[in-house]
Amino acid sequence: MVSRACGLFLRSPAKAAERLATSSRTAVYRVALHYGPSVIVKLYSHTARRNAHTEAAAIRSVSASVPVPSVLGYGTTSTAGATALITSDLGTDTLGSAMRSGGIPRPQALRDLGTLLGRMHEAPVSGTAPGNPAIERIASLGRRCPPDVLDRLAPALSVITNAPHEGASAVWCHGDPHFDNVVLAGTQQTRHLVDFTDAAPGHREADLAHALVMTDAHAPWDRHALLGAYPHPVNDTRLAAWAAFATVSCWTYAGPGNDRPLWSYRLAELSRRTPHLFRPHLGHSHAPHARRRAR
Repeated sequence: MVSRACGLFLRSPAKAAERLATSSRTAVYRVALHYGPSVIVKLYSHTARRNAHTEAAAIRSVSASVPVPSVLGYGTTSTAGATALITSDLGTDTLGSAMRSGGIPRPQALRDLGTLLGRMHEAPVSGTAPGNPAIERIASLGRRCPPDVLDRLAPALSVITNAPHEGASAVWCHGDPHFDNVVLAGTQQTRHLVDFTDAAPGHREADLAHALVMTDAHAPWDRHALLGAYPHPVNDTRLAAWAAFATVSCWTYAGPGNDRPLWSYRLAELSRRTPHLFRPHLGHSHAPHARRRAR
């Protein structure tokens, strides 16, 4: 399918492909072409609700506001409805890798992420932009999350659902902002946002909360670094509710191994810090009581 996508949308055959990531409905490859520079090819299965068309639309909508990869081609690749998106290859250096190697201090990485989200949230949202309303996200989580855990989250969900509908206040949300979705490219190491699979209009607090949760930026100094670089007003109550929602989502979708204990710990810590956003435990819960930090 990689070769087919390159042939269809670039008119250039693929010479070699390196798989970078896979999920249940997507696969991402770095592809060397016979003619021209390497590219990034993302394949979407026919069952994916958000696909190459919606991701290409999101990238193009925000491209005037924030650095992003160039869309080189996209479209349907099979009669069943599978799609593919081809973008420019910005390289392998990410904000996360630079931070882990000591090249960029963590506070600076958080400021960079906050600045990028601020710029993205300034992009105009058209009336025809694909939506991802809060109620849809809650329903999606409900299909995977154990009922007792979702019930504990009821106070946070009430805050989210009682907030004004996105409507005119909607901004383009990235959907998965974290250090490794920021690529450093060019001689100036320009920060580019990548991976717009989940990008859609929504509340700015949802995007900021996801960034705080994915970077584990709950300490006051970390929150200040990220939110201090974000130039727009934020509703603190909604931000806290969305952080609870994001943490439960991460716990729900965490795979076996170290991920589940890590998110169990973070969920327990968050419910301790913001008890007003969670109902008390009533009997057995699928979410374990973490007594010490997961390693």
